[in-house]
Amino acid sequence: MSESKNSKLRAEWEKRREAVEKKVPPRNVRFTTLSDMEVPLLGTPDDLEKIGFDYERDLGFPGEYPYTRGVQHNMYRGKLWTMRQFAGFSSPEETNKRFKLLLEQGQTGLSTAFDMPTLMGYDCDSPKGKGEVGKCGVSVSSLQDMEDLFKGIPLGEVTTSMTINGPAIVILAMYYAMAEKQGIPKEKVRGTLQNDILKEYIAQKEWLFPIAPAVKLVIDTIEYGTQHYPNWNTVSISGYHIREAGATAVQELAFTLADGMAYVEESIKRGMPVDEFAPRLSFFFDVHNDFFEEIAKFRAARRIWARMMKDRYKAKSQKSWMLRTHAQTAGVSLTAQQPVNNVVRVAVQALAGVLGGVNSLHTNSMDETLALPTDESVLVALRTQQILAEESGIANYADPLGGSYLVEALTNKVEAEALEYIKKIDEMGGMVKAVENGYPQAEIANSAYHFQRQLEKKEKVMVGVNRYQSEEKKRAMETLYIDRSVEKRQSDKLAALRAKRDNVAVNKCLAQLKTDAEANKNLMPPIIEAVKAYATLQEVCDTLRGFYGEYREDGKF
Repeated sequence: MSESKNSKLRAEWEKRREAVEKKVPPRNVRFTTLSDMEVPLLGTPDDLEKIGFDYERDLGFPGEYPYTRGVQHNMYRGKLWTMRQFAGFSSPEETNKRFKLLLEQGQTGLSTAFDMPTLMGYDCDSPKGKGEVGKCGVSVSSLQDMEDLFKGIPLGEVTTSMTINGPAIVILAMYYAMAEKQGIPKEKVRGTLQNDILKEYIAQKEWLFPIAPAVKLVIDTIEYGTQHYPNWNTVSISGYHIREAGATAVQELAFTLADGMAYVEESIKRGMPVDEFAPRLSFFFDVHNDFFEEIAKFRAARRIWARMMKDRYKAKSQKSWMLRTHAQTAGVSLTAQQPVNNVVRVAVQALAGVLGGVNSLHTNSMDETLALPTDESVLVALRTQQILAEESGIANYADPLGGSYLVEALTNKVEAEALEYIKKIDEMGGMVKAVENGYPQAEIANSAYHFQRQLEKKEKVMVGVNRYQSEEKKRAMETLYIDRSVEKRQSDKLAALRAKRDNVAVNKCLAQLKTDAEANKNLMPPIIEAVKAYATLQEVCDTLRGFYGEYREDGKF
């Protein structure tokens, strides 16, 4: 359509809009996205013309550069997105039962949550973990626990995701050792380790070591995985926790991609050719409430990453250009008030994720703001995905909103604003320097404060919280309770392991680990040998703490 015709259409629309608004003035509110981005009432060809939109350059086809429309040619017609439910509580034996239930009910990938002592690199009998064992995830202190966690599960047939960061290298070593004991060929070991330590300093705050050695450990896993486990994703660069901390959609996108770029740059410095390791990098994003903003975010993410990998890092392989992403519905959007409403929120968010072209999806359970999910609520969350996949018809189409004036303009706007953030981070010397200076932390804190003020003023609405509250008597909801007995059972089990293992071999392995750390070697091999000898998680982490030290945040903004 010609420029003059577009301008004429725009003028006609403005004339009609003004006439209508004289009769029925718009409500006295600002019409913005959840992230407070101004939005138009209607999209027209003029919106795309103003941003210089080019179909071939900006959109193209699914499975082709720049992957705005998805990374697979026939998208979900060829393979549905992987359906995951976060599972992990109490002991490895209890979580193993939940894993098997979910697989029996049609889940296609496992997603493992660990408890706080494990996340912080402490064993179940550590005084620092008192009262927390098995509470927010599964307790894993040794290779024996890992073996019990996946007992009877065909690891060569399912993919496993593990959400852990500070001690991720140790948990990965346990998984590799367990798969080897099961006789699984290395090329059939498939799954993802979160292992994104930079976002811990930015948002989630679960770290062990100072920033430089912590990033070094991530690169160790990337290097070792590239050489030995070709189908394992050794890092899942995570925007989820950045968004949960209060970031806007644009900040989530920009800071996540900047973290990814930092890992790429450190891997190249290590001497790895970009096309050897980049195809196994994966991403993890939040799916929040603003439907079109979230769809635009996923589309913009693929386009930015493709261009960065191709132009900045000179990757030649198309697999290096593809941003493959898992997504999870927004935990921070769940409400304790009227918790059944969370089923609706999760369904809307899941739909946005699928229309945004995610490769893997986790749907939260309605009761997760109250406790770890029950069997019943987790099945409702899984059924939500299955209904979308099997009943709604949306899996029939690749990027069905592609070409929408609104969606394309919003995608470009999200992309442009994210690139502005990335430019600022580049000027600071990269993401590691930005994190050390507290830049992304301060931006997120300001956004979180701004959104909270909007809620308090009712400029943004949370149903059942600041509007449409119910005076009805609260209906009791059954929740999952983890009692303290799991702590004793796990501690007794660990004591028995220490009594029967070869402690001389354990000490020898830990000494070798310290020697290799001092020599700045890749630490995956000595850690694998240590966990094979049944060295515990904390014994390995304490050895590294003794060499690297521990991190303390300045707390400045």
